[in-house]
Parts: sequence; C-alpha cells; structure tokens
Amino acid sequence: MENYDSSQIQILEGLKAVRKVPGMYIGSTDIRGLHHLVYEVVDNSVDEAIAGFAKNICVIIHRDGSLSVEDDGRGIPVDNHPKYNRPGLEIVLTELHSGAKFDKKVYKITGGLHGVGVHVVNALSSRLVALIKKDGQVYYEEFSRGVPSGMLESISLEEFISNRPEELKEVSINLEKKHGTIIWFYPDPEIFETVDFNYDTLLDRVRDLAFLNPQITISIEDQRKGKKEVLHFEGGLSSFVSYLGEGYSPVHKEPIYHKEEGDGFVVEFALQYNTSVSEVMQSFVNNINTIEGGTHVTGFRAGLSRVIQDFAKSHNMVKGVEAITGDDVREGLVAILHLRIYEPQFEGQTKSKLGNSEARGIVQSVTEKYLKEFFESFPNIGELIVKRAIAAASAREASRKARDLVRRKSALEGGGLPGKLADCSSSDPDRTELYIVEGDSAGGSAKQARNRDFQAILPLRGKILNVEKANDVKTLGNQVIRDLITALGTGIKDDIDLKKLRYGKIIIMTDADVDGAHIRTLLLTFFYRYARELINNGKIFFAQPPLYRIQKGEKIMYVYSERELEEGQRKMGQNAVVQRFKGLGEMNPEQLWETTMKPETRKLVEVSIEDASEADHLFSILMGDKVEPRRRFIEENAQYVTNIDL
Repeated sequence: MENYDSSQIQILEGLKAVRKVPGMYIGSTDIRGLHHLVYEVVDNSVDEAIAGFAKNICVIIHRDGSLSVEDDGRGIPVDNHPKYNRPGLEIVLTELHSGAKFDKKVYKITGGLHGVGVHVVNALSSRLVALIKKDGQVYYEEFSRGVPSGMLESISLEEFISNRPEELKEVSINLEKKHGTIIWFYPDPEIFETVDFNYDTLLDRVRDLAFLNPQITISIEDQRKGKKEVLHFEGGLSSFVSYLGEGYSPVHKEPIYHKEEGDGFVVEFALQYNTSVSEVMQSFVNNINTIEGGTHVTGFRAGLSRVIQDFAKSHNMVKGVEAITGDDVREGLVAILHLRIYEPQFEGQTKSKLGNSEARGIVQSVTEKYLKEFFESFPNIGELIVKRAIAAASAREASRKARDLVRRKSALEGGGLPGKLADCSSSDPDRTELYIVEGDSAGGSAKQARNRDFQAILPLRGKILNVEKANDVKTLGNQVIRDLITALGTGIKDDIDLKKLRYGKIIIMTDADVDGAHIRTLLLTFFYRYARELINNGKIFFAQPPLYRIQKGEKIMYVYSERELEEGQRKMGQNAVVQRFKGLGEMNPEQLWETTMKPETRKLVEVSIEDASEADHLFSILMGDKVEPRRRFIEENAQYVTNIDL
C-alpha cells in the first residue's frame, strides 16, 4: 500500500486555491461561472453607489472578448496599507477575505460581501488591469492569473489623456469623471469552458440592478455586435412592477409602493394586480435575487393576506365564498420585495433563499402597517383588489375539484398511466427519460427509435393549452395537460414533490419549424407556471433534431443550422445531396436515434432560468392578453431571427 503521510498534505496559498478549485468560489466553470465574474465586479460598483459615492456604472464587452466595468465612485485605495506595507489596490486584488465591506462604518449594507470578491475575478483572469482615478492621477496595475505583473504605476490624468501608456490604449475610460474605478479583465480559457460573454444575460442582470437602485444609471455595451443600452428607472420598484406585468391589463392604475428604514434594515416593496391568473413575485436581499424566496417573502405574503382579508370583512364584502385565502389574494399579483439587512443568511439549492428568522416579522409588520393605512386612504383601490380576490376564491373550489381529479388518476395513487404514453422498463429516475413529442407521426418514429429500457414517449394530441391565459379549472380540465401531469407523477405548484418524479430528464422534442417552436413555448409556459421546480432542478431539456442531412457517396453529415450547412457543403464538395428535415416524422427511426435520442451523439439543451425577472416579463408579453406589447416585442426582435420557415 502506498504510504500516506503528512508530506502529502498540500496547503494552497493565496489565490492558488481559487484556481485549483474554482467551482467552490464561483459555482461552476461554465457560462454561469463566467458571468459570475462580471456580477462580482458590478456588485462592488453598486455597493459604492448605495453608500452614496457613485452614480454611474459602465459595462463594456470589448471587441477582443475582454470586459470592463467602470464606476465614478471614490476609487479603490492606492495608498500603502499601514500593517502590510502594500498598496490597498494590490491587497484587494490578491488576498482572499480582504476589503472594506467588513467595516460597517465604510459600507453599511452590501451585496458584494456575500459573493466572492474581485480577488477571485483576478485569480481566474489571464489578464486583469485595474485603473483608479483619484486626486488628478490615474493609478494602474496589471495582473496575470492573480499575480502582479509589475508595480503600481501612476500618471497624471492630463498626461494620461494626451499620452496614454501603450498597454492601456485598448481600454475604454470615461475621462470626464475625475474619480472612479475600472476593472478590465480577460477570463482565463484555461479555467472556463467558454470565455464568450452573453450580452443578453448580462443585460438582464444589470436591468434588475437599475430597477432596484433608481439613483444609479447603468450602461451596457457590446462592441462586438454594436449593441448598447442605458438603464435608469426613476420609478424604481414601481417601474419594475409595471415592466413585469406589461402583457396584462392592470386592475388599479398605479402600483402601490412603500419604503421604510428601521434599525438595521430597509424594507421596500411595490405591487399591482392585473388580469393574469398567475402570481409574479420577485424578491431580493441586498440586490441579490432570492429566487427561492425565504422568510422575507413569507412575511410579505402574510402581511398582504391579513390586510386584504381584514378589509373584506370590515366592508362586508365576503359574500358568496366561505373565506379568502392567501392563494386567492395572490392571484393576479405582481410584486417586488427588496430587503436590505446587515447580515443575511442564505440557504437552499442555489444559496438564494433567505433564512434569517427575524426577517419575517420585520417585513410582515411593515407590510401590514402601510397597506392598512393605504386602503383606509384609498378604499376604492382596496375594493377593486378584494373583488379580484373574491373572484379567485369563487373559482378555487372548482379548481380544487379539478386538482383532486388529477391526483386520483395519477399513477402513484393507484390510477393508470395515460393511454398514449409508451413507458420504459426501468423505474430508476437516475436513468429514465420522458420525451414529449408533437403528434402521432413523430410519436410513432420516436417509439420505434427509442431505447425501451430507459426512454418513455408521450405524444401530444394537438397543441397544449396556453396556461398563461387560463385558470386552474380550465388548465386541469385539459386532457393533454392532465396526461402530462399524470406521466410526471410529481403533482403541481405548491403540491409538487420531486421525490415522486418518474423520469430524471423531461425532454421536449418538437419539429424545427414555427409550429414546433410554438408548442415548445406553450410547454415551457406550463412548466414555468405549474412546475417551476423541475426547471430549477435541471430536469427540463430541449432536444435538437438536425435541420439537414448532407450525403456524398457513403459519407453522411447531419447539421443543425444554416451556417453549419454552408460549412458542410464546402467540406463535402460538389454533387453532395442535401435533405431538409421539416419534421421529426420525416426521419426514419435509425436517423432519429442517431441524431436526436442516442445519449452518446445527441445534443440536449438544458432549460434554466438565468434571470427570473426577465422570464416573468417575457411570459407576460408573449403569452398574456395584451396584443400591443407582443407586437412591439416581435417588431424589435424580428431582425435577430435567422432560421424560420414561412
């Protein structure tokens, strides 16, 4: 046996630990981890703005793939630290657990403290340059993979403008501002699976921050594609609520807004009711999106429910229903809650669920007190909201009966599986897969192509219902949806139980045309509104069938885009035969298996929620009852559609 002694124990000093196990610090080394680097730098700038020292933040994706974040704050300290005898800038960029955010005299409430810091960004960048504008000087230092490449240099701002050092000529800098910080970095391709920043993903994140912090103006630019947006929302959370509910008609004209500061906390919320049958509740703590909710959300919902229930009783409005429940109160609600506290404690699958026990009482008390006063001052709005809740309560009993019917017919409670389902032999959810396919033709091909051991096929009979416009009664009365819920076995909404999931992967497999895309969107809407936990836990996937088959002699190539088709034709040369697959049913079982269903060769896309706020907004626009926002969205985005059959 090989000796195992103390000599084999390693201590990774400084940022070497970050490079050795980057996932511990940024979650992953895929596209999410890549974007996490940007969030860390931007959060530092936002914290400087919250502290009252910055108003503008500029994010630029440069043509060479690097990214810079600039703010007009005080600038990271550049003087020598009295204890360590090194510039503060160098310490911040090279030492773990360094920074001013641990001192409440400097930053009272921060989001960045609960992240990993710019030193980790430095460690995971092949090159990073920090520029500090302060006292008429530009200070700069360059690093490579966390290690200083030289010393801290300085040059007067005037000389910098007229004679910029060669190594800094590529970076953009706002010369109108006399103070601030610029962090300019190249993510390390040795660490990340991809170093290609996604503009839309970053735009979603900074948009949220602009809504949450109306005193800030954030600009984001992609020099590779010529895209730029300047984000500033004077209305703050009220504007955020209007944005999320854009696709629906509001029940009352203006959002209800309140902000209250107490000892060690700031509670801020905005809410508005509309004609949707869903609840859209977004919550944040210190600018961090708590997508799994937490104690602050529990307190807000409890306070809202109590005030509306009390108002209904005191105005003798509870007629025709036994009671108004919390679910009734939340139907058609769009709400944003932002809590700022000193030391949030996060928990849950994604570390985005607040666990502080005191938060519930604080938020509930603030919510109840303000809304009670508001409804007393504006009883007409209170009556509109109560009527909305009573209508929801009237439908609740019928909805409960519909849910009970689905439960009784579910496979796990003694009922039979849907007749159209071709189940698999295995019952191990770590292996099993459910393919949801459109129509009997594609279903027939998929049943012949599949591996019966672990792949089940559920053909859809016609287009699935748009659940965004339907209540539970109509949704659960739809046979296609009932078949789908029964096949999954988990239940829905608050009753969902992932331990009962019959398949480890749910794969949406539709034709590569407009109808297929529509069906895929309808299915996504169902999963997002009725079984979001499946998305959050990485259970939903898109299959990617090929668009073309290219053959020359015995050589065959399958391609998945127009660009790949052009490249494939160049490789194959003249006289190559091209076949366009307009539907899954056009492929024979062998082709479908090899290209789309065989685990070793297929291409699956995992469905994830990068930004819950933007997801809610898009579902509201695309699937809601207002036509104008949908038309505007199509007009603005039609230019980006590159592959469509008419």
